[in-house]
Amino acid sequence: MKDDRGRELGDDVTDPATEAFLAHRNLLFTVAYEVLGSAADAEDVLQETWLQWVKADRGQVRDQRAFLVRITTRQALNRLRTMKRRREAYVGPWLPEPLLTAPDVAEDVELAESMSMALMLVLETLSPTERAVFVLREVFDIGYDEIAAAVDKSPAAVRQIAHRARRHVAARRPRQAVSSNESQAVLMSFRCAVETGDPQALLDVLAPEVVLMSDGGGIRHAALRPVTGAERVARMFAGGISKVEGTITTETTVINGNPALLVRLDGELDGVMAIRVENARVTGLYYVRNPEKLSHVTSAIPLTLRH
Repeated sequence: MKDDRGRELGDDVTDPATEAFLAHRNLLFTVAYEVLGSAADAEDVLQETWLQWVKADRGQVRDQRAFLVRITTRQALNRLRTMKRRREAYVGPWLPEPLLTAPDVAEDVELAESMSMALMLVLETLSPTERAVFVLREVFDIGYDEIAAAVDKSPAAVRQIAHRARRHVAARRPRQAVSSNESQAVLMSFRCAVETGDPQALLDVLAPEVVLMSDGGGIRHAALRPVTGAERVARMFAGGISKVEGTITTETTVINGNPALLVRLDGELDGVMAIRVENARVTGLYYVRNPEKLSHVTSAIPLTLRH
């Protein structure tokens, strides 16, 4: 990211505007990503936030963090409304862009849950304003007055929106919190079943109501609709693997703060497989194959809920 004079931020630049922005950059990126579900768009939002920040009368800014979050939220909302229209023409299911995250993200239970593919997909069902309000209030614990300034609503209206969004998400989010260790154990059982091609082992680790969603974006082959039910999902894996020309390998990783698999075909990255676990079984499989969404899975992205 460059400043208003074309210099790369962080390259021996110590002016107060840059220092303030960099101090909050990880928080701002996390806000933008949670609102958008896209790292590439979140980076664009941060560039737009920076440009507004350097033009602002910073002498009148009493709370730099609140001011920067407000700009980021507004920019993210504008972009999300555009993205909503773009996603209507998307080929097949749309899944959030996966992020390789550092170990500290997985250790932060609140952040890991808020970043999970399962919850990010629930957030996709909210309106843009509902999503922004929910993220700012429930994920970042920002006050109603501050949120109201960010979304151009009254505090009373924001309280109503937050209540409606909270109720909507509660009805659709995973019913129970699962520890990272439990998710890791289930993922390893799933990985072993896939690699050995054992159909019974696969059925044993899949919940009867499991849903598989795959995102190829019209670039890579993927199911155009969600596949539901353990037997159908198991058949799809067995049939799909048997047709592959080449060697498939998997390795465990941490994506969006949760255990996941990197899938390679003849050594080249083919996609990312994230899971949702309930009652020690897989209830959701999210396979991102669209190559345009795989640019943030090779180096960890710093994220934070803190100021």
